Amino acid sequence: MNWQRTVNEALVRFTGFQLRRAGASDSAGVVTPAVAAEGLVRPPADPEADRLLRAPVFILSPVRSGSTLLRAMLGAHSLLHAPHELHVRRLTVGFGTSLSKKAMAALGHNQADLEHLLWDRVLHRELVRSGKSFIVEKTPANAFAFQRIATCWPDARFVFLLRHPASIAASWHEASPEKRTSGEAALDALRYMKAVQRARRALAGLTVRYEDLTADPEAQTRRICDFLAVGWEPGMLAYGAPEVVSKGLGDWKDKIRSGTVQPGRDLPDPDTIPEVLRPICRIWGYLP
Repeated sequence: MNWQRTVNEALVRFTGFQLRRAGASDSAGVVTPAVAAEGLVRPPADPEADRLLRAPVFILSPVRSGSTLLRAMLGAHSLLHAPHELHVRRLTVGFGTSLSKKAMAALGHNQADLEHLLWDRVLHRELVRSGKSFIVEKTPANAFAFQRIATCWPDARFVFLLRHPASIAASWHEASPEKRTSGEAALDALRYMKAVQRARRALAGLTVRYEDLTADPEAQTRRICDFLAVGWEPGMLAYGAPEVVSKGLGDWKDKIRSGTVQPGRDLPDPDTIPEVLRPICRIWGYLP
């Protein structure tokens, strides 16, 4: 039914979860359970055996906050591999039969465990192919799954990238003006900002501001390198054109294509900030 599809699409968009009828099957008749319930999410039983990836780095940021710029700069480091947005949290697994579920349970695996193994394998393979030491993942929607990411990789490290909320909203509107009005862009971007703020309260990590990154990129990348315990490299300031510049996988505009850090836009006049964004502006220190 159309209303059911609409509700599910909204649930997936805003929470990453969906509703499915118990025992529902796909077009091939294979039972495909819904996304793992939060109650089934747990740390790896044996981190040494269950995780190939060591100390992954996650940039948690709202949309249109400069995360593609930051990942390009970090990716220019000889030890850091920062690919395009990978959206691994959307990778799910299902049990084709009740016997497969029973067999995995006998091994100690529930659905969330298997999904974590898949996520880890995908990121580890990408890192190994790069020949570098640490992977950096920057999908903005990861902010909605920060608890699960931190549970999947107990040794994960987090960099929180902030930007003036009104600048984020303006950039989000400009990215697809045919899809959302200025007001809709502010409300949609605010979801990401709130998720990032929840992550900042819950997790240890380093906070970086986009305005500081573009004003003094050397100082900010040195801070990040210190946090990640890697030496700073001057090549991070002239990162070159990112390998993947595509809408949906990161920023695709001319600024990021330039290969060097460009000045950020002027901060908005306080009187022009939408009322809905003023509370988060205060929390993040952009308003008194």
